[in-house]
Amino acid sequence: MEKIDMITASFEGTALSGTIRVPGDKSISHRAVMLGAIAKGTTTISGFLQGEDCLSTIQIFSQLGVNIERSGTNVTVESPGIDGWKNPEVALDAGNSGTTARLLLGILAGSTVTAEITGDRYLCKRPMRRVTTPLTEMGAEFKSDHQTGTLPLTVKGTPLKAMSYDMPIASAQVKSAILFAGFSAKGTTVVTEKAASRDHTERMLQQFGAEVQSEVNTVSIVGGQSLQACDVKVPGDISSAAFFMCAAAMVSGSTITFTDVGLNPTRTGIIDVLKEMGAKVSIKQKVEGEGEPYGELTVESSDLHAVEISGALIPRLIDELPVIALLATQATGTTVIKDAEELRVKETDRIEAVCSELQKLGASIEPTPDGMRITGPTQLKGATLSSHGDHRLGMMAAIASVVTDGPVQIEDASCINVSYPGFFEHLNLLSQTKH
Repeated sequence: MEKIDMITASFEGTALSGTIRVPGDKSISHRAVMLGAIAKGTTTISGFLQGEDCLSTIQIFSQLGVNIERSGTNVTVESPGIDGWKNPEVALDAGNSGTTARLLLGILAGSTVTAEITGDRYLCKRPMRRVTTPLTEMGAEFKSDHQTGTLPLTVKGTPLKAMSYDMPIASAQVKSAILFAGFSAKGTTVVTEKAASRDHTERMLQQFGAEVQSEVNTVSIVGGQSLQACDVKVPGDISSAAFFMCAAAMVSGSTITFTDVGLNPTRTGIIDVLKEMGAKVSIKQKVEGEGEPYGELTVESSDLHAVEISGALIPRLIDELPVIALLATQATGTTVIKDAEELRVKETDRIEAVCSELQKLGASIEPTPDGMRITGPTQLKGATLSSHGDHRLGMMAAIASVVTDGPVQIEDASCINVSYPGFFEHLNLLSQTKH
């Protein structure tokens, strides 16, 4: 993909209007390839996200001996099943993708494969012990040349035993890694969370024929099951749509409609927050059934007021918090975000990074140990911002340009390709202005 070192965004006061389909959901695209590779047979995936993170997942499972063909957003996974995988000849490179790396640790732990997992310089700084610690209790074997608990790590597949695990913090990645390990383990593995995180893994395991039990904040899976290849439809990613949803809410005269966007209730916290802040949000043509719910979503501009975002709501919008912080700069009052310490171990420390970048624009925002406080409304000014190599910060910076007095220059904007190739094309389309 084309690398963009610096890009200038200048959309001040431009009303945004139109209809778009955002790229496929990143979380679901990853899991569709992973489960298609575990299952024996041919899985077809439509709506696949062609972002760099998901392409890393395809490359890794190809190295394990799975035949994967891609034609645009359609992907075919033809697998001998997990027992037919081979040891890779070189390290498995997850690029910038924490989802790929952490879920792969759980998948390989109970396989017959030995492999080294690595990533780019950002991913190799992210913590992995939150995954390797519970997996080690299940009997998983990891080796490293360092003591930091980060990548690169070597996984030696070995027979696992089931466990019951109380999650110290809600994390879909950690939960999924343990469930994948539990799928290969002897006995019943149980995972309990303090607040429910996104449930794409549970839904898709069931779609592939596995029996998974879920109640309240507890999920269990019996080891030794087999998966059946199937067809998977990937809806648009609501975390990607969130950037334009917030833009529509902030800029007077804006109306944006999103088609085929995912409406999984563990991911729709952004909708709840927008409504609570006074934005006009409507949903129609919602489709339920096997797999993921999706539908048509429209957001219109409105006067906004401050809210508190905390507790069980946080896991349902953890990836949207950077753009929500931007949105809060245009709302009346002081918005408080708390219980979001998970942000400190994302692609970067998103609490510090969001606050420092928005402060460059003149925002009244202060970090707290587990979140931030934002007072508005504030007239923001143009500036040069860093993406910190984080796709969501890069998109937040671009969206900020719709409310700044002057252009916003974004350093290392190429990281946006991780989750939203075509982002700037959509921004231009919705603004009806070419830049």
